[in-house]
Amino acid sequence: MQLDFFPSRTLTLYLAKLFVVRIIAVLFMLVLVLLALDLLSKTGDILAAPGNGQAEVLRYASLRLPQLVANFLPYSVLLASLLTFWPLNQNSEVIAMRAAGLSAHQVLAPMLLTAALVAAVSFGFNERILTRANATLKAWEAAAYGPIPKAEDNSAGAPRANIYLTDGENILSAATLAGAGQNIVLTGVTWYARGPGGIIREQIRAPRASYAGPGWRLENPVKFDVAGAVTERPSALVVGQNLSPERIMLQSVDPDAQSFWELKESIDAYETAGRNTDEMRAKWWHRLSGPLSALLMPLLGSIAAFGLARSGQMFVRAIIGMALGFAYFVVDNAALAMGSFGGYPPLLAAWAPFVLFLLVGETVLIRTEE
Repeated sequence: MQLDFFPSRTLTLYLAKLFVVRIIAVLFMLVLVLLALDLLSKTGDILAAPGNGQAEVLRYASLRLPQLVANFLPYSVLLASLLTFWPLNQNSEVIAMRAAGLSAHQVLAPMLLTAALVAAVSFGFNERILTRANATLKAWEAAAYGPIPKAEDNSAGAPRANIYLTDGENILSAATLAGAGQNIVLTGVTWYARGPGGIIREQIRAPRASYAGPGWRLENPVKFDVAGAVTERPSALVVGQNLSPERIMLQSVDPDAQSFWELKESIDAYETAGRNTDEMRAKWWHRLSGPLSALLMPLLGSIAAFGLARSGQMFVRAIIGMALGFAYFVVDNAALAMGSFGGYPPLLAAWAPFVLFLLVGETVLIRTEE
């Protein structure tokens, strides 16, 4: 019986149902409150754009919702674990299960299976919905919540935001990029012509730029000469002769807006070009370890499931379980940040927190209950 992790179908369904209901309830509560607070701070900016109204506010909410769900799903699993374990312990249901011969791992098995299914759903949600919402929302924010520019060639997928490139000493920045290849369209463009030492000689702003083959043609540019403090409005200008469409597409990669396989292709392209890929590879590995964090939460929160409720230590056990869960998120974010700038190898940055807290959870469970 000790090797059978699901000895009772009825018990498995009962615990899984309790856990799922609490995950959904906690996630709904967190997302609803956080989305309302976010809308309070962003509605003014959205409505400030000409022509925007209630439809645009709802559009922002629909794009922000996937981000909140993805960010707070692991927290929801952690809190749901505590809210499931505490009543089970208080009502002596855990004691009844242990008296029936179930080990601590067998008590946890239905919740661990449920958490694994949540992790799989989370991965699919991130790949199919979150990445697209990230790309669209960033491009919309870069356009100051106005119309997002579109190009004839939409093979590049969603528009990209916050483009920054160097051409020798000079700098080209753009708020958004749409299209691909020679059909790329840049909007909110600024060209900085710099001299030796990085001193800016000229600043040119234009609402739109397209590929001129070579270079980028600025439409309706406004040119400011820094030395003479003179503003000019030439009919058109071509800048960035050495910036090819391929280089711009490579430079404008946003790991948060690409799917798992698209990001792997971008990493390969960066490595072929001799570019550093530590940040992208750390985020690529985290696409797998991040959703799996849901699998850790029942294990870390299980300390609240065991021990005698009459001992007066239930609240302390719940606090310890919550502290372990939140400690994982702190360590995970710190390790990912270290991996992004080369402090840790990308594989270690993404997976070390998961393995560490898996061992911590198992150690606590075995030493206290097994």
